Amino acid sequence: MADESKSPSPSDSIEISEEALRKAEAYIEAEEGVVNRLSGWAGTLVTAIAVTMTTFHLYAAVAGAWPFSNFPIIPTQELRYTHVAFVLLLSFLLFPLAVRFRDCIRWWDVLLGLAGGAILIYAILGGDDFTDRATLPTQLDVVLGVIFIALLIEASRRTIGWIVPFIALLFIAYALAGPYLPPPWNHRGYGFGSLVGHLFITLEGIFGVPVDVSSSLIILFTIYGAFLQHSGAGKFFIDFSMTLLGNKPNAAGRTVVLSSFLLGGPSGSGVATTVTVGAVAYPMMARAGFEKNAAGGLLAAGGLGAIISPPVLGAAAFLIAEFLKISYLDVIWMATIPTCLYYLSILFMVELDSRRIDAHGQTYVQEMSLWHLTRRYGFHFVSLVSIVIFMLYGYSPTLSVFWSTVLTFALSFLTRETALVPKKLIRAMADGSISVLTAATTCATAGIIVGVVTLTGLGLKFSSIVIDYAGGSLLLTTLYTALIVWIIGLAVPVTASYIICAVIAAPAMIKLGVPDVAAHMFIFYYSVLSEVSPPTALSPFAAAAITGGDPYKTTLQAWKYTLPAFLVPFVFVLDPAGLGLLLIVPAGGSWVDILLITGKTALGLAALAAAAQGWALRRTTLVERGLFLFAGLLMVFPSILEALAEAMIGHDISYTATFGLAIAVVVLIKQKMQPARPEAQATGQR
Repeated sequence: MADESKSPSPSDSIEISEEALRKAEAYIEAEEGVVNRLSGWAGTLVTAIAVTMTTFHLYAAVAGAWPFSNFPIIPTQELRYTHVAFVLLLSFLLFPLAVRFRDCIRWWDVLLGLAGGAILIYAILGGDDFTDRATLPTQLDVVLGVIFIALLIEASRRTIGWIVPFIALLFIAYALAGPYLPPPWNHRGYGFGSLVGHLFITLEGIFGVPVDVSSSLIILFTIYGAFLQHSGAGKFFIDFSMTLLGNKPNAAGRTVVLSSFLLGGPSGSGVATTVTVGAVAYPMMARAGFEKNAAGGLLAAGGLGAIISPPVLGAAAFLIAEFLKISYLDVIWMATIPTCLYYLSILFMVELDSRRIDAHGQTYVQEMSLWHLTRRYGFHFVSLVSIVIFMLYGYSPTLSVFWSTVLTFALSFLTRETALVPKKLIRAMADGSISVLTAATTCATAGIIVGVVTLTGLGLKFSSIVIDYAGGSLLLTTLYTALIVWIIGLAVPVTASYIICAVIAAPAMIKLGVPDVAAHMFIFYYSVLSEVSPPTALSPFAAAAITGGDPYKTTLQAWKYTLPAFLVPFVFVLDPAGLGLLLIVPAGGSWVDILLITGKTALGLAALAAAAQGWALRRTTLVERGLFLFAGLLMVFPSILEALAEAMIGHDISYTATFGLAIAVVVLIKQKMQPARPEAQATGQR
């Protein structure tokens, strides 16, 4: 138990130092890259390029649609080439070769950026003749292709670090060294000409699905997020949460959960959400009695939800829609219940925390009442849900986010302080394109990996190997897949982790009968674990910088908060009724089955939260904790345990979830009826 004397009292003044905020910002840079802070002519030049890029993509989104039906449409291939050209130019201008060259544009940055753009202009001007040479590229095509791949890898190194580019180089080496590899990894091998033609000229390599999604959807959502941010939506969501929940014993934890959900939806960035919420909410958490590492863990867990929360989710969500050839609205629907269960699980943990640490009520200084705050700034809620409304009305995701951006711009003028006047509008347009650079370079570099996998058939080979190791068992295959995704996620960002595992690991589960939507959503959720997993646990590390806690202890606390919720993906892969959690009616079932599986899972998560926290109505004994764990597993995984029981004892056992609920209720009744032990009043974190 931590020393109580170290816990701040309600009267203590808790302030976050500028140094702590700088450290937290450094973790955002670790996720988004070290960016040059430019001023003068250099800043003006970069801003102009970024605004031009935003204008181009907004035009590409709406050209050909009403009321711009007569505007020329930009062909898909030209859109992808132009998008990557802008991305390379801005990446070389904004991300320095090394930290010592920061905050100044060097001559080589300009040269590299212009070289990448010039090569893509060559590709655009080549037209159909260029694309027709994919199988037999000219010597010039090969030379320019090699240079372009090198430029892309360098741009990726600058924006997202060396690991993803290194993995891409390994895949290139695999494609070249196929005949020299031992079975079953060997293949016929490909020379530089055919490999460069496939990766550089066709739409199955660098300019394949990931770049298609980046150029047509991801950038539009980053533009939309920038408009929301510059119109003050982020501040409103935090103020709304604190005003709604303030002055209650458990207000601090609840505020983190609600504000993370509201802010995370449009941002799609776990680290940024953690830092933004933490800078405002941590003083309140500290005064409530949260220990530093526990507070940081909760902030990181709340921020992590940004990547899985509609309407934006993370960049990987757009890739799910493209890989599965389904509507992005379908992905939003599929993510709805898991997102609600995720935050519900954290809320369970928070409610138990408030009792365990005897949380103090807060005095949040309200600038205005909840009613006045909502009446004055509530239009931000309209901006938040407008994407879904437009898609329900029949608009495509591209047009939906375009008109949502226009709506956000128009609504910002409802108050003077939120109005996107020309200066703020230019900044929002520039930030919209700058914010996409890390995701765009990730997508383009991941295109190398996807291209090699499709060229060599590595995905099918890998899935066969996994299934063989698992002995054809779906449970073992799923566990191996989760482990593979998690290990890859330790080193690479969520988007790259999803792309890699979607092409090499998903086929194994699909081969064993898992619906493709469930397999891809499973991989997506486990890719998100990289945000709370060392050595790239950026969200907990950023939270620790704000709270002053230990980064690794904070990471363990974040795991504790997120662990129950990350059992949910196993439900929709292993349980026949689990598709209900993705709002898909199971075969032969009805909407009642969706309600039942959701209810059982929610109750199971509550029991697992009690087991994780060691607290229910009061501190649990070791036996009670074990019973809550067993009850939670019975409710979350009833079908699996029923199948195991049938295999072990030879006949079917029904009502497993009911049995689990009964165990949890009995333990709660026992705690209610027995007098609390004196030591049970001690807090676990104070």
